[in-house]
Amino acid sequence: MTRPATATESVWTALGGDPALLSRLSTAVRAGTLDSRLPVRELARACVGACALAAAELTAVRTGGSVPPVRVDDGAVATAFVSERHLLVDGRTPVNFAPLSRFWRTADGWVRTHANYPHHRARLLDALGLDTDASVETVAACLADRSAVEVEDTVYAAGGLAVALRTAAEWAAHEQGAAVARLPLLSRESVAGADRSAPHAPARLPGDPLRPAAGVRVLDLTRVIAGPVATRTLALLGADVLRVDTPRLPEDPDAHTDTGFGKRSAKLDLGVRADRRTFEDLLAEADVVVTGYRPGALDRFALTPEALAVRRPGLVVAQLSAWGRNGPWSGRRGFDSLVQAATGIAAIEGSAGRPGALPAQALDHGTGYLLAAAVLRSLTERSWEGGTFLVRTALARTAAWLVHGLGRPDEERPDEEHPDEERPQTSYDPGPWLAETDSDLGRLRYARTPVSFAGGPADWARPPGRWGTDAARWA
Repeated sequence: MTRPATATESVWTALGGDPALLSRLSTAVRAGTLDSRLPVRELARACVGACALAAAELTAVRTGGSVPPVRVDDGAVATAFVSERHLLVDGRTPVNFAPLSRFWRTADGWVRTHANYPHHRARLLDALGLDTDASVETVAACLADRSAVEVEDTVYAAGGLAVALRTAAEWAAHEQGAAVARLPLLSRESVAGADRSAPHAPARLPGDPLRPAAGVRVLDLTRVIAGPVATRTLALLGADVLRVDTPRLPEDPDAHTDTGFGKRSAKLDLGVRADRRTFEDLLAEADVVVTGYRPGALDRFALTPEALAVRRPGLVVAQLSAWGRNGPWSGRRGFDSLVQAATGIAAIEGSAGRPGALPAQALDHGTGYLLAAAVLRSLTERSWEGGTFLVRTALARTAAWLVHGLGRPDEERPDEEHPDEERPQTSYDPGPWLAETDSDLGRLRYARTPVSFAGGPADWARPPGRWGTDAARWA
């Protein structure tokens, strides 16, 4: 009988990776990391491990050598998966959730709202018919007499963010849940109709540490954890990552700080002719475009995969969404906490009296590393075969993978070659995976990267800068 695949094997297979390379990967097991009723530790290990292995594979392509050994340490992974909680800016701890971003009891259950950004808070209160300065108590009283689904529909119709708590069975019966279930964990395909680019053999990789994405130019059109985690990882590996945001939307400066390591950040309004020309100039020299907006939200700017491929053959287009590209919710905004509520995760992690949550925003972080891994594998295959690639991930699909089983658990036993280093620990202290640096934003304490392979980088080459203040040009 064929044994079930481990979580890491499943991800590597979804990425189209060579199964033989899995022998290059080992795990340092640490008890007490990401403890949960659901297999969050296994998900996190698998996403980070596959990403690190994809980076090591690209390193071999760039050096002409063998694939270096990959190391996944539970401590590094657990620390990175809550990087936003470890961040300190001049000793100050950021606030990760605003007062109106929480679960609320309704007449028939619970609803989860997200109101971290001012415009989301305003739309939530407007949908509920409340004043802009309404208190938590006022909102609670308003919601207590309504049904959860009614609140969900009303708030979304007003452009706000609210999701009714559902069990996993209720989500499976929901039309969007069924649409998500039909999706692969991640998809990676050639763009139909695109001119096939020639194989792109990158220059030999110089330097110490080895940064396999050196020379790769990445346009980062993402916001809020998952997409920025993916591009932060590409920046770690040497890519020139330029994040581009519209000046029309605000950004949480602390969220930008946490995920801005290694990147530069500019503002462009694609509705303004001069800014659009600047963007097209950037695109003409880009290797990768990563988007984290709702499916179709950027189509009016001719940023569909097909349109991008026509203008830049050989591009890797990476798309992230909350709910997936199909189904009645595909055009809705979403965040990790909302996806946890909708898909049954909050019900599983909660108690009889109150919904719960995962020990980390694991859908965001896990999906971010999956997306980075898919980009890296596409760069490797582009160097062999040429072509234009499209990769897609969705928070709700990662949630389905978590809820419905990751396959056989990865082996949790000491490596015989490293018995002292690999022995499972009895407690977890994040200290070894935290670092400090000075920056234009102040003194930063931050979580180091969990993506590790022999000879590779242990940290980013530069700290984050101020949001939107860099020139919109390649380094």
